[in-house]
Amino acid sequence: MSDTTTTIVEISDGARDKILELREGEGIPDLHLGLRITGVGPQGFVYETAFLRGDDIASTDVVEDHGGLPVAIALDSVENLRGAVLDLSGDGAGPGLVMRNPNVPTPTLPGGELGDLELTGTPEEKIRTLLNERINPAIASHGGVAHLVAVDGSVAQLELGGGCQGCGLAAVTLRQGIERAILDAVPEVDEVVDVTDHSLGTNPFYA
Repeated sequence: MSDTTTTIVEISDGARDKILELREGEGIPDLHLGLRITGVGPQGFVYETAFLRGDDIASTDVVEDHGGLPVAIALDSVENLRGAVLDLSGDGAGPGLVMRNPNVPTPTLPGGELGDLELTGTPEEKIRTLLNERINPAIASHGGVAHLVAVDGSVAQLELGGGCQGCGLAAVTLRQGIERAILDAVPEVDEVVDVTDHSLGTNPFYA
């Protein structure tokens, strides 16, 4: 575990308060906020946020303290997160988090370039291919998995399982990563909703 005196990611007061509130709801002491980039899409980086126990933090992670909130940043994401700000979203969709990152990536999706992945068939078939080939391998590092329940018109309904089920940050993961990847790759879909029963989840984000 590596500590740094140079702040890599700034966290706004509102975002920190929201994260601390979510952490309190987990009922597990001393959780860190884990941050990493899992890939990129045409609109920017795809992020993963997770609550991590101390034992789950890699020895190479860079750990920062943000007003009592320890943040563990994956080493391979440090340079692309340098100067970014984690803030509350103001898109009117309810209290959520958004990463404002000045760094510009090469457009790809989690796991590889979209050009390497052929998406054909119905919207359902395209989304399942995207989940299997790009998204699920990216979130599997914390025991998470995403399943397509149905596509109703232009709305895709997803169910999060494994480590994503029951986690207070699951909505952030959905909005910041999974939703963006699907909207970028499947033009027939313009909305992604989480239909998971999170009350059934235990030990969020731990494999």
